[in-house]
Order: sequence, then structure tokens, then C-alpha cells
Amino acid sequence: MTTHPLASPYSRPAQPELTGGRRIGVLLSHGFTGQPASITPWGEALAEKGYAVEVPRLPGHGTTWQELNTLTWADWYAEITRVFEKLSAENDAVVVGGLSMGGALVLRLAADHPDRVAGVVVVNPALATKRLDVKLLPVLKHVVPSFPGIANDIKKPGVQEHGYDRTPLKAIHSMMRAWPALVADLPRITAPVLYFRSTEDHVVDEATEPLILSGLSSRDVTVTRLENSYHVATIDNDAELIHEDSAAFIARVASGS
Repeated sequence: MTTHPLASPYSRPAQPELTGGRRIGVLLSHGFTGQPASITPWGEALAEKGYAVEVPRLPGHGTTWQELNTLTWADWYAEITRVFEKLSAENDAVVVGGLSMGGALVLRLAADHPDRVAGVVVVNPALATKRLDVKLLPVLKHVVPSFPGIANDIKKPGVQEHGYDRTPLKAIHSMMRAWPALVADLPRITAPVLYFRSTEDHVVDEATEPLILSGLSSRDVTVTRLENSYHVATIDNDAELIHEDSAAFIARVASGS
């Protein structure tokens, strides 16, 4: 199956000479129906600081929405886990980050491996929704294969996420079915958390934030408001803020001191 030219994973090794001799890995995940292009500039900025960076392509993304509709949360989480294990084997500490569903995936990782994740960075993560039509997904997904897409919620003119123009219903239902267990396991997360949240987001509503902030056991939680970006903030007007603040956060939490 043909893969979109911007869907290639991004991978860079650590440069410990830039990080005080300590090898620090960073795993970054894109969101549902998106692809690595929405995260790679963030990864590039962190790689310049000397961090080992991995931006995987989640299964079913960067190809067709029809393929994505044959896959589930378990497939995406398996890929995130594979890359995390690679980074863990090659580095002294690993910080994980993600956009939207990618944020949910790395929170799942931090809940499952609380002693192995040095820090968590999330950008507009999705763990819940106030939309009432999702209650119909168990039936709709067998009748209608897709809804209109959710990609390109970006304030900055001329910027494209290059995500799918359709939202596959079986796949998104699989994602939403994973939410309750993740919310229940948020207290298992003890790592420091940096939470970026756009003040205007047309994809993820306000239902998620209170669940995360009340559920985490982390004592080190920072919330940064993104005043000039929509949902795909990693390539929107506040991208540089995300790059700078996350680099400083990683340097602090993964220093080993």
C-alpha cells in the first residue's frame, strides 16, 4: 500500500555531548488520522538539543482511511510500546509526548510503566468528549464507514496537517473504548507532566482536561495555555513555544540529578 510522502517516521540518535554526557530519548506520537508530519518539526527541534528522538507512524496512518478502519487502539499502542522499548534500551532516560490521541497513547504508556517514564508532554490530549453522537458509534460503525474528517484544525494560514479527509468510525470507536480504562489508571502516573492546551480547539472539547488534572498522581504538573493555536498546535502559531518549553522540561526531568 502506498504511503504518503510526509508519513515517514522520524528517527535521530542521541548526542550526549550536548546533554552533559547523559543519553536522553524522546518519543513523540501524532494523533488520530494524522501522520508524522504534524510532529516531526517538534522532533527536529528536540534533536538539535541532543536528544534521541523517535516519531513513529502509527499503523493505518499515512495510507488510507479505509486501512485505518481495519485497525484498533491495540495496534497503535503496540507500535508506541515497540518504539519506547527501543529508546529505553539505547538511552539513560526516556520522556514521552504526543498530540491528541498521541497524548492518550503516551499517558497509557506512563500508566503502564510509571518507573520507566521520566516525563510526559501532552498537547491537546483526548480522553473524553461531550459529543452525544458518539453514543451511536456502536451501531453507526456497522452502517456508515466514515464521517467527515477532523484534520487541519490549524489557525496559522497555509499550514496543512495532511491527515485524512474522512474519519473512520470503527477505528475511532476503538480509540474511545480505550478511554475509560485509561482514565481509571491515571492515578498510576507519577512522572512529571507538561500539559499544553489550546484555548480554542475545534476537535477536543473541555471534557478531557479536568479528568487528567484530577486523576494524575504526579506532583509536578504544569499547564501551559496556547493562546494562538487550534487543535494541531504542534505546527500552528505556538509551535516554537511548545519546542522551547518541552526542551526545558526534558532537560529538567531527565537530568538524573
